Amino acid sequence: MNTPQTSHTAEHEGSAAGAAPATSAVQAQHLPSVDRLLRQPEVAALVLDHGHTLVAAEARALLDSLRSRARAGELPAQALTPDALNQAMVDALQARLKPRLQRVLNLTGTVIHTNLGRALLADSALQHVMAMMAGPNNLEYDLASGGRGDRDTVVEELLCTLTGAEAATVVNNNAAAVLLTIAALARGREVIVSRGELVEIGGAFRMPDVMASAGATLVEVGTTNRTHPQDYERAITDKTALLMKVHTSNYAVQGFTSAVDEREIAVIAHGRGLPVATDLGSGALIDMAQWGLPAEPTPRQKIDSGCDVVTFSGDKLLGGPQAGLIVGSREAIGRIRKFPMKRALRMSKLPLAALEATLQLYLRPERLTQDLPTLRLLTRAQSAIQALAQQLLPEVAAAVAPRFSARTLDLQGQIGSGSLPVERLPSAGIALCPASRKGAGRALDELSDAFRHLPLPVIGRIRDNELLLDLRCLEDPLPFMRQLPLLAQALH
Repeated sequence: MNTPQTSHTAEHEGSAAGAAPATSAVQAQHLPSVDRLLRQPEVAALVLDHGHTLVAAEARALLDSLRSRARAGELPAQALTPDALNQAMVDALQARLKPRLQRVLNLTGTVIHTNLGRALLADSALQHVMAMMAGPNNLEYDLASGGRGDRDTVVEELLCTLTGAEAATVVNNNAAAVLLTIAALARGREVIVSRGELVEIGGAFRMPDVMASAGATLVEVGTTNRTHPQDYERAITDKTALLMKVHTSNYAVQGFTSAVDEREIAVIAHGRGLPVATDLGSGALIDMAQWGLPAEPTPRQKIDSGCDVVTFSGDKLLGGPQAGLIVGSREAIGRIRKFPMKRALRMSKLPLAALEATLQLYLRPERLTQDLPTLRLLTRAQSAIQALAQQLLPEVAAAVAPRFSARTLDLQGQIGSGSLPVERLPSAGIALCPASRKGAGRALDELSDAFRHLPLPVIGRIRDNELLLDLRCLEDPLPFMRQLPLLAQALH
């Protein structure tokens, strides 16, 4: 094949050199040039597969690395054999083309894990996304009239049906939904919020900072643990634009507490001609208590209480893609939809397709524990998880022996992503303990590292000198079991 030539001196360094001397270490002048390396038959085949640009770039990087080792006197002659160079190129290309975003097995015990992608999409949502990505679609095209359409219409009717709202719009996440709501309804004016609801969630997202970013002035009322109706009434002035509630889903204040619910706030606000907004965060669309889970407030309950705007997430308890859902009165949603910031925060076709398919599942609520992965995992019986732990124990124990022992145990998991932080989910799993107490911490780190570097990484949690593998989220054990021989190799 004709390989493009290059005139760079660095790339031709050592091009006329013969085989490297058979000594324990070689010098930089014995390295082949980039062109010479690319002409090796096996590397030339890589060029045919991947193109000259990528392979040449990796060849330069490889030779630069080898050159540094040679200058440090640390490059063995074996590293320059044709077979070694070919394999090094194959490994480099595989590493370069390996996706950064990888599927993992979540054995942490946290079902909706922020760091692990939150909610899993249902099969119907995945299929709908694939179908919509494979060709053009009517994202902003009205098939009935043949004119321009509005992407909100894809899900607005579904959201109104499921929440009882008059209107709805969506943006790319709930932080954006809160920011947009405040900016559209209260920019340049004041927003009243209870001091006990000025939360911070993951990523240093703080309600006071959101207020400032939206151009509104925060007015705190009450105290951290107690807020009363008269606190809101006294704070209202001619500068007030909005009364707001924030659901404290990611922490709990216990003891001598008092809060004002949305129904009371709505009476106060509407009596003064002001709107009420509430941020539900986790946003369960239905009553979770019917499956024995802790109750969470729903958007429908807040709409029925008189809220003009309710915001919530799509990728938490709802079980869909990342999204910020905004439902409420026709007047308030209309103002939000027309606000210039809305376009910058809008959803793209991919998550919008996933959201539509997920919302459609709620039209058949009797099937939700079968069809919606998040709810299926949350309602999984502890007895089924215990049985799986017993099934996996012998093979796991064999893979980690003799350096670690394995046993089954009952565990307490959690919903996750700030949802019901003090509630626990009875679960079960496998605990792996170092055989020797000496260096136990280092051994556990090594074991955790070995699990994370499997082809399908396994993520557990370390507690009380054991690595715990909570099996609530492991529905199909075969991918996990097939990797155990590789785990055993890594540990020996």
